[in-house]
Amino acid sequence: MQLTLDLDSEVPIYQQIRDRIVEAIARRQAREGDPLPSTRQLAADFGINFHTVNKAYDLLRQQGVIRINRKSGAVVRRDADTGPPETPFVDDWEERMRVLLAEATVHGMDRQDVLRRCEAQLIGFEEGA
Repeated sequence: MQLTLDLDSEVPIYQQIRDRIVEAIARRQAREGDPLPSTRQLAADFGINFHTVNKAYDLLRQQGVIRINRKSGAVVRRDADTGPPETPFVDDWEERMRVLLAEATVHGMDRQDVLRRCEAQLIGFEEGA
């Protein structure tokens, strides 16, 4: 799994790490049981504080995406092909989606453009792109 971060972005680094890992799982570049780099190794690779990576991993753990074990480290917990999502996840996801759709509307994107872009992203995940 190759992670790319933009250290100059306004998006916090821990959030970028979290997002890139979720995208890798969605694209099936990481599957259930696959190990993730240690917090110290990932921090060294990017030249960032290991607490930043730890924050991303903790967020992923809270969201049920990875599990962290003292012996095996961080591993992917949920495969993209795992069954239907739990209700708390769907509720949270819907709230975040509502905000993204509101932003798209405020910036003048029309319904068809939003739907086309969503469809393209879903196809990308299905194709592992």
